[in-house]
Amino acid sequence: MATRRQNVPRKRRDRVLGAIVFASIGLAATGATWRDTVVLPPFICRAEFSLGEQAWLKEELTRLWSDVRGTLALEPPRRTIDIYLFADVGTYRRYLNTWMPGVPYRRALFVDAGRGGQVFAYLNRELAVDLRHEVTHSLVHAELHNVPLWLDEGLAEYFEAPPPRRSWRHAHLAGINENLRQGLVPRLDALERLDELDEMGPAEYRDAWGWVHFLLHGPEPVQAELRHYIDSLRAGRTSPTLSERLATRLPDVEARFATYYRQWGERP
Repeated sequence: MATRRQNVPRKRRDRVLGAIVFASIGLAATGATWRDTVVLPPFICRAEFSLGEQAWLKEELTRLWSDVRGTLALEPPRRTIDIYLFADVGTYRRYLNTWMPGVPYRRALFVDAGRGGQVFAYLNRELAVDLRHEVTHSLVHAELHNVPLWLDEGLAEYFEAPPPRRSWRHAHLAGINENLRQGLVPRLDALERLDELDEMGPAEYRDAWGWVHFLLHGPEPVQAELRHYIDSLRAGRTSPTLSERLATRLPDVEARFATYYRQWGERP
């Protein structure tokens, strides 16, 4: 959910977990007037404007759920994912200032309330990007436990792009390939050591996306390790880390990463 036009730093576009969910449980009942409500399982979308006039929203949410579910083999969430859409930035800011006064401003927000994920955003030119990013967080957290920050953000970066731009046309590709030309392969174990959103800058978002892209589209042994790791997260197990798994099965995984992107960059 970053508006590049507003120069909002990427690290300010993300999830809010844990301590700040204190007021979120009852947000739907107070503080805003929802003009329209649409149920699109697993989502309930409430808006201050007519959703009938924004038919693309329903299509985006339905397609995103299908894409994320199919890619990660997720089960339908047992918890409702509530999406709250404001008519403009003013009402959105006032709402957050009232109910989440300590939270830094983000153009869109995911809250893991423990009783169902919640996404907050407002109507703007980048709303489709915002929703794809934040709703991906909500879908991942609905089923997986203790998702590492790099994987959480890498998946959100991957799915925030429209489907035609998720692979070789993605904006992150140029930076990945430029680093590889300089002999620099992003270290997955370094990404795994990141625990706080403040540690995620543009380079970390790019590299997290790079590893997710490689894990989803790379050689079958790499894809298999990602599937096994996701199964472990689903069961609540975080050890061994994905970098440890890959190092055991594919000691040359960084060389494979570089080869993958060199070959990917040659695609038409």
